[in-house]
Amino acid sequence: MSALPLPLRFQIGARTLGSIQRNLVRVPLDLADVLGGRLPMLPPLGDAADGYQVTSLPAERQEAMGFVGSGMIAFVRQNYVRYYADLSIGYDRYLETLSGNARNGLKRKTKKIAGLSGGTLDVRAFRTPGEMAGFHEVARGISARTYQEKLLGSGLPEDAGFVQRMYAMAAADDVRAWLLYIGGEPAAYLYCPIHDGTVIYQFVGHDPAFGDLSPGSVLHLAAMRDLQDEGGLTRFDFTEGEGQHKRQLATGGVACVDLLLLRRSIANHATIVALGTFDDCTALAKAAVRKYGLGDLARKIRRA
Repeated sequence: MSALPLPLRFQIGARTLGSIQRNLVRVPLDLADVLGGRLPMLPPLGDAADGYQVTSLPAERQEAMGFVGSGMIAFVRQNYVRYYADLSIGYDRYLETLSGNARNGLKRKTKKIAGLSGGTLDVRAFRTPGEMAGFHEVARGISARTYQEKLLGSGLPEDAGFVQRMYAMAAADDVRAWLLYIGGEPAAYLYCPIHDGTVIYQFVGHDPAFGDLSPGSVLHLAAMRDLQDEGGLTRFDFTEGEGQHKRQLATGGVACVDLLLLRRSIANHATIVALGTFDDCTALAKAAVRKYGLGDLARKIRRA
């Protein structure tokens, strides 16, 4: 496993203010590793590598990971819950695991969107290679308008390599995808590979023109019905990072950290100091916004 130039971003929400590039070996943990509390194996570092980026490490295993990477600078870049949903319990039981507020809110949003489509929710599922071709064309049109693509560069890919892999997974029955239409217009998409019975939340987006209707959440709930009804699947992996929709639709979660393990050098030490200072300042600013209600004031100014 070779090191890649990865940007360590100074980020507030979805907006990146700057970044420092380090050559890192990325060591991701899959959901089975997270639930099992297993430590990852760290491959040897080449001469040009600055260190490792370990993602979705269970927080309770952080100290043990530090021993594995002894002699390196350890720095927690992010704290979050790795959410997942049990796909073996059936849709009715799954709904019962959601909070009452989540159920009522999703029901209300689903009804509103269905009303704009003649009274029936217009969700279309895709699975075979032929079906995936139609999905990709429409979903790319949505993705080009999303903040995921414009700000984060994480929209649905359009390169030939991705399309080829998509067709191969579809031929092996290892991918599922959905589109939501509102009033006949494509509004949201969801693309999920499958690995060993675990459905992976990989690419998602919605047209900003329909943002007030929460089309992504409504589509995701419809997809969960399909997956629960399909049978033979074990879990839905919401992957790294948090979000309100993940909390709403999950049945469980594990507290995790993204951990940097960097070789000791002046440049790497300066990187950690800069990241730590920025993160501390951001946390203080967020606390001030919450304490003094500055977020409400900013929203009022934008509307004025």
